[in-house]
Amino acid sequence: MTFLALFAGIAVSDYPRAVTWFEGLLGSPATFEATPTECVWELAEDRSIYVELRPERAGQAMVTVFVDDLDQLVQAAAGRGVRPVTRETYGNGVRKVTFRDPDGNEVGFGGGPVPDPTAGA
Repeated sequence: MTFLALFAGIAVSDYPRAVTWFEGLLGSPATFEATPTECVWELAEDRSIYVELRPERAGQAMVTVFVDDLDQLVQAAAGRGVRPVTRETYGNGVRKVTFRDPDGNEVGFGGGPVPDPTAGA
């Protein structure tokens, strides 16, 4: 079996507020609006995150996305007023930052270890 795509949904209680927050986190408007209460950001081909107005389920999501430049993502989000609530480094050097939207949904971003500036010298 081959998994071909990922479409991760995040339930929110206030759709306009969530759209604004995710625009700040992801750095762009949604790729498209699926319905008047659901919009989608395509992160890469066949890899998307969407927010949907579902107040009864809001605040329970936990999503982690690996990126090629974690530091750049965190710096860019901070420039738009969105800051992580936690930063972790695991024993193998892999790093993770977690952001929390106004409903409490967790959106994490992972990245590889910080390159050793002395490696290869």
